[in-house]
Formats: sequence, C-alpha cells, structure tokens
Amino acid sequence: MKSVLSTKKLSPSQRELLVNAGISLVDYNAINIEFVPFKAPNTVENAIFTSQNAVKAYLNEKDQLPSPLEGEGWGVRMFCVGEKTKSLLEENGFKVVKMTEYASELASYLVENHKNDSFHFFCGNIRSDEIPSKLKENHIAFEEIEVYKTTLNPKKFERQFDAILFFSPSGVRSYCEERSNLTNDEPTFVCIGTTTASEAKKYTENVVIANATTVESVIAKTVKKLKT
Repeated sequence: MKSVLSTKKLSPSQRELLVNAGISLVDYNAINIEFVPFKAPNTVENAIFTSQNAVKAYLNEKDQLPSPLEGEGWGVRMFCVGEKTKSLLEENGFKVVKMTEYASELASYLVENHKNDSFHFFCGNIRSDEIPSKLKENHIAFEEIEVYKTTLNPKKFERQFDAILFFSPSGVRSYCEERSNLTNDEPTFVCIGTTTASEAKKYTENVVIANATTVESVIAKTVKKLKT
C-alpha cells in the first residue's frame, strides 16, 4: 500500500479522499499559527489578504475594527489570494473585488488597476515579498499589519513515505529541518503552488504541483501520481 505524509492536519472528508484511493495517511501540523493582537486602523478602505490564517486573525479582532456599513458588508473592499480565502471573507459579509491564485498575480492586478488607491496588507510574520515589493516599486501607498505568527514545528519520521504533501514554503522548511527526513529514497513532494514548489526544489528535484491552490487539489494530484 502506498503511504503519504501530510504536513497539515486534514479534515475527515479530505482524509477520505486518500483512504478511498487505497492510500495510507499520516498527518501532522508542520507549522504552528498564533494570532497576535494588533492595532486596527481607524479606517480600512482596501484590504489585502494572502491566506485564510490572516482572515481568521483579522476576524478574531473584529470588535476593534470599523463597524459594518448597512447593506454593504463591512464597507471594505477586499483583495485576496486563493479560493478558500475568498470564501471565508464572503461568508463573513465582505465584498471581494479580486481573487487570484498567486500573490504575484494579485500584485500585478493592483498595479494595473488601483495605482491611486491605498491598502492595508494583513499578513503573518513570514510572508512572500511579492506584493509589498511590487507596491513599493510602483509607489502605491500601503501599510503592512502583522496579525499572526508562524513558527516551525520540526518532527523526525523514522519511516518512509511515497509522497509528502506541502501547503506552504514554511511547511517545507519545517519538514526539511530534520535532515534525517531527507533520505536517498526520495518521496515525491506534492506542492499546493509554485511558491511552495520553489522552496521544495531546494531539497529535491522530485516535485509536482497541484492544478489548483486547494488542499483537495493537492490530494487529487497525489492520488494521480501514486496510481500511475
């Protein structure tokens, strides 16, 4: 039986996708997320989120955020990365103006379409530099607000896996920090997107990328890879 290691705890329905394909699973959280208190701006017109964790941290402090405007959600225009991030924002009454699969795509969109606007970028302590550097380059006003911290949770595994599932560059770094996890009998590193894959390629050439930036797509790519 093929076996996989997920560097993120999976939901029961996600686990089922692997089990039903006859694949055994071990899962753990390779990174820990901790929300941090932050001082909310008096007004937020345009907000940028590149992860669900940033949205959850933002909502955790919603008592100090500007009040919702009648009939207009929170009265804030949201720009985000990832379908799941968009869904979480919309479930909480926000208007999502633009969603892209990758931060680089969102950065390009903002430069092309919102050059005269100003933004608040809600993010973690470890984040891609693509959006801030692009906004600075193009003299677009923004304020970065740290709303959560990511810490690595390295763990040593004595057994071999056919594939390892990765959902962030930090997850890759955490798993690979235990050098004994990197054996000659290399498993396939299945990555949620190109940024995560770039990090994975520092450790192995045996890297594949999911078709979409969702956990389910990572699982589907893994099943396909292990069944062929």
